[in-house]
Amino acid sequence: MSVSLFDKKFLFFGGKGGVGKTTMAAATAVRAADLNFRTLLVSTDPAHSVSDSLDQQIGGETYVEVKNVTNLWAIELDTEDAMRTYSDMVTQQDPSGTISEFLGGDDPSALSPPGADETVAFIQLLEYIQNPEYDIVVFDTAPTGHTLKLLQLPEMTQSWLYRLIKMRRRLGGMMTGFKTLFGGSSTPSEQEAFDKLEELRDQVEIARVHLSNAKETEFVAITIPNIMAIWETERLIRALFEVAFPISQIYINQVQPENPECTYCRARYASQQENLQTIKELYSDFDLLEVPLFEYEIRGIDRLRELSHLLYNKTN
Repeated sequence: MSVSLFDKKFLFFGGKGGVGKTTMAAATAVRAADLNFRTLLVSTDPAHSVSDSLDQQIGGETYVEVKNVTNLWAIELDTEDAMRTYSDMVTQQDPSGTISEFLGGDDPSALSPPGADETVAFIQLLEYIQNPEYDIVVFDTAPTGHTLKLLQLPEMTQSWLYRLIKMRRRLGGMMTGFKTLFGGSSTPSEQEAFDKLEELRDQVEIARVHLSNAKETEFVAITIPNIMAIWETERLIRALFEVAFPISQIYINQVQPENPECTYCRARYASQQENLQTIKELYSDFDLLEVPLFEYEIRGIDRLRELSHLLYNKTN
């Protein structure tokens, strides 16, 4: 491949559900760790298949050291509890609905950031984006629709924060309760609470700069050679271009090997070859990598390492 993923800091893997993005993300993380990069594998997919892929329970409480791989840690972000806690806090801070009405809604949920659970995941991601402890952070993202929301969030969250800051300027003391969300002492001054909002806004801007920098970040689209997956990939790539998210590589998974002795295999192979040609014509400017359909499930470190050698030829 003309671009080495391991020159990057942040690697995002995404695509249609069922195309193997978690497996590709996990195999890439294993390879990065084997190359002596301190690597963190982060799942933002609510389905959380990373545990299954690594054949090890990961969870979302803290980073878990992956067994049988030096330099690799993993975490599965659990946004459901965070969203419940956040929603309860918002309701307590605006019992009369005055603030949410100011924001254009008629209930306290108007105070919630855009994208709901995806936004909470993004705010959690700020920790990993600005954490110097890891050389490479690999993100296993949710299926396309949720991923697009997540990647659009830096701009959306900034807009949300600007609205909160504007509201604080106008309403002053009514927002004292927001201290719970942003930390600080039990009785912060108005200026302290305002500073917390601006601090978070600045963190979001830093994240946006990092994620749009092609020297630091790469999104790898995972697809399979069928029409539905191609359409989904096209939708994903167009959206990535719109938000200036770096992408130059597509992994085409589950490619049927040629097998003249099998009638079903011949038909599947012929159909896929037509679709592969379509992919090559659509994405001639991309680095395309074909990954064969395996006879067995890629699960556990040994299988993931085997796949990683195939993906990266033990060199890049």
